[in-house]
Amino acid sequence: MKGVVLGGTASGVGKTVAALATMRALDAAGYEPQPAKAGPDFIDPSHHEAVVGKPSRSLDPWLAGEEGTRRTYHRGEGDVCVVEGMMGLYDGTKVSTARVAEVLDLPVVLVVDAKAGMQSVGATALGFKQYADHVGVDIDVAGVLAQRAHGGRHADGIREALPDDIAYLGRVPPTPDLEIPDRHLGLEMGTESPVDADALDAAAEAIDAEAIADIAREPPAATPERPPESDRTLAVASDAAFCFRYPSLRDRFADRIAPFSPLAGDPVPDADAVYLPGGYPELHAETLAGSATLDDIADRAADGLPVYGECGGLMALSESLTTAEGDRYEMAGVLPAAVEMRDRYQALDHVELTASRDSSVAPAGSRRRGHEFHYSSATVDGDATFAFDVERGDGIDGDHDGLTEYATVGTYCHVHPASGAFDYLLSG
Repeated sequence: MKGVVLGGTASGVGKTVAALATMRALDAAGYEPQPAKAGPDFIDPSHHEAVVGKPSRSLDPWLAGEEGTRRTYHRGEGDVCVVEGMMGLYDGTKVSTARVAEVLDLPVVLVVDAKAGMQSVGATALGFKQYADHVGVDIDVAGVLAQRAHGGRHADGIREALPDDIAYLGRVPPTPDLEIPDRHLGLEMGTESPVDADALDAAAEAIDAEAIADIAREPPAATPERPPESDRTLAVASDAAFCFRYPSLRDRFADRIAPFSPLAGDPVPDADAVYLPGGYPELHAETLAGSATLDDIADRAADGLPVYGECGGLMALSESLTTAEGDRYEMAGVLPAAVEMRDRYQALDHVELTASRDSSVAPAGSRRRGHEFHYSSATVDGDATFAFDVERGDGIDGDHDGLTEYATVGTYCHVHPASGAFDYLLSG
């Protein structure tokens, strides 16, 4: 499957809308699009899936390694993969959009905000192309997609301003119908606030899908994935409160995943371990406080069943959750922590942890890579036990992550299944 990377000049330039419109344009031209996202993200991919109808692949060499990133890419199905970038093309401390493009050897389509420029769009594109040599990144800025650009003289001026080796690939017209509502963790999920379909179709008409398909390339092949040796099963919380799950989780464990919904009060499935992914428990705190599922999880945890909670999962496993409005709700009470929502984010970065002791999720001395992005903080008991020391990132208290009790571990760190991070949990 060939692909392109849509890299922005900066955050907020409109990459998500540009990516969605490009996917629609490809579909209208007879190409099957496969969505993907550079870097750690759960929200933008939900918009991809709402438009295309298939899971969006998350591509991050820090989380999954170079081979894991290539394997994740090749699990997609379609004619052209559209990889939406993160932040600006070269931005990022451990992973950038440019780095993802380099690992996959994909051409870059630069998304430029052209609302108040024509010739300057050409200068910007040329600068971004030449900057790759300056920083020693082997990528090709092959084309430009003009965001918030009008037709006629505006579009013609942008086209004429581009250097000969940077193609004009179309534009996304300025329209309020293409805006996506946001909240503290970024855009709202695609299931909550999908982009207006008619406006997206109209925007797609101004994008040259044939030209994009022509410049797309096939990434290098990946080494075969080593399947997990265990046949143990994993119960996975799956609803609006626990919605931050990478598609690679199902790729790796297939029919050994048993979904359940704490919001619906489902009993925990009969499984060898339980996974509570991140999401928005703070938006559903009252329902969770009254859910029999959390009581069931607490009982299973006390009996020694391995339970792993990431971010939102950590919040649900704690003793209490206080919302931004100041309302306090009782949670599962497995982990000795009180969690409270804050007005600004408490952590945002790639993370590296070292296991300080054996736990259900990692043996002592092993290292774990992931990412963290949360608006809550956790106050833990003085005698709390942690499974990880923080080498990079913030964790729970700045120095530690992986609050543990029984065989339960809760972290602020999100991990990618392609790294093998879940294999130990199910190794028995």
